[in-house]
Amino acid sequence: MPPPHDAPSAAELVTAVREFLERDVLPGLEGRTRFHALVASNVLSVVEREIRLGAEQAVEHAARLEDLGYRDDAALAAAIRAGDLDARYAEVKSALTAVVRDKLLVSNPAYLDG
Repeated sequence: MPPPHDAPSAAELVTAVREFLERDVLPGLEGRTRFHALVASNVLSVVEREIRLGAEQAVEHAARLEDLGYRDDAALAAAIRAGDLDARYAEVKSALTAVVRDKLLVSNPAYLDG
């Protein structure tokens, strides 16, 4: 862990809280409280994956945008709406498929298994 922060890292802290919820808290809960604890556990899982994958995904996303010739998502979306990229359909589809895959890897990787 780089200075000025010491161990445990943010990722380790999030993992510890999620594991505490799953192992020690959830088994004793029922009903609405159990549902909210499951939601909290799921949120922590998303945060764990974003911490682990986010920086690399951001670099890859920026490279995809650059390859398409756009500075950000808004500019790319405007170009798609305007039809400016119709001739590059396969390239745009590939880039957007990668974006959706990256988002699912963080939000719910189980969707990629189906």
